Amino acid sequence: MTQSSSKTILVAITKHGVNQVNTLAKKLPHADILISEKFKGLQQELSNNRRYYTGAFRDQIASLFSDYEQIIFFVSLGAVVRLIAPHLKSKDDDPGIIVIDDAAQFVIPVLSGHVGGANACAEEIANLLQATPVLTTASDVGKTIPVDILGRELGWIVEAPKINITRVSADVVNEELIAFVQESGEKNWWTRPTPLPKTIHLFDCFEDVDLDRYKSILWVTEADISDKIWNSLTERLVVYRPKKKS
Repeated sequence: MTQSSSKTILVAITKHGVNQVNTLAKKLPHADILISEKFKGLQQELSNNRRYYTGAFRDQIASLFSDYEQIIFFVSLGAVVRLIAPHLKSKDDDPGIIVIDDAAQFVIPVLSGHVGGANACAEEIANLLQATPVLTTASDVGKTIPVDILGRELGWIVEAPKINITRVSADVVNEELIAFVQESGEKNWWTRPTPLPKTIHLFDCFEDVDLDRYKSILWVTEADISDKIWNSLTERLVVYRPKKKS
């Protein structure tokens, strides 16, 4: 599992939740476990690192946020929302939050779906549990380019003001015409099983793009980009820098 290399914890506060944690933990041996001390006797023989809490569960949330990259709750969605609300900072800082129902039928990424990796983690967990992932982010539902994390698994670094990322992301999911210019980097960046959307047109060179025709530009390049180009494409341009070869 991709997320096994990150710091992941499985959390339950009910008897049924603990039983589901036992099931998932066997398939995620690198994930930690947190359950109530009163359910300690329900724990099976597992290789996972285990933590137990006493007192109010809400007192555990701050340490979970600081210690883990993915927090997987076998707790009701409403309860999780109330528990995590006081600890939210930004999508760049918050961990991935995933909720799984006690019957392990649905796996719901609640927070940091893209940047925090919760969407990808939820899909992998759903596959392990034979459950249904419930994704609500527009690019995943529409099976199009996730502008903010495109190429991350390849080592690409996004370069653009946040307002550009927001506006271009909206253009992509709203099926505006998008020019995708790739002058460098790996060609296997499209990893979805579905075809690339017809509104995204591929180019080998920035100079070939009719800037009046395309609403936004995604540009994979190692070239220096002048202030003139950035200014002329205000809020329309997102640049990706491929990982430099050693």
